[in-house]
Amino acid sequence: QVVGGKVKKPGKRGRKPAKIDLKAKLERSRQSARECRARKKLRYQYLEELVSSRERAICALREELEMYKQWCMAMDQGKIPSEIKALLTGEEQGKAQQNSAKLAKAGKTEANSSNP
Repeated sequence: QVVGGKVKKPGKRGRKPAKIDLKAKLERSRQSARECRARKKLRYQYLEELVSSRERAICALREELEMYKQWCMAMDQGKIPSEIKALLTGEEQGKAQQNSAKLAKAGKTEANSSNP
């Protein structure tokens, strides 16, 4: 065939495949397989660690839930658990400390503004 003044040979288009050494090709394939197995192993290790951390979190949450259930049962019986009392008194003390700090700041501000 003559197209645009050039003679074209019929057949396949594109680059001809280079003759690749069979041993090199097999070695590259083995290396690729080794890397794939290593990636897979790392992925499974990561997932196992993730599962174990989630299981630990679930256990901790179950224990916390059980503690809250016991507190609720005690409160239903008219008893206030000591932990709740401690939380409440801790909050009251925290509020009292915040209020005293605010009053101290206000007193300093008034004292500074009254002095010429």
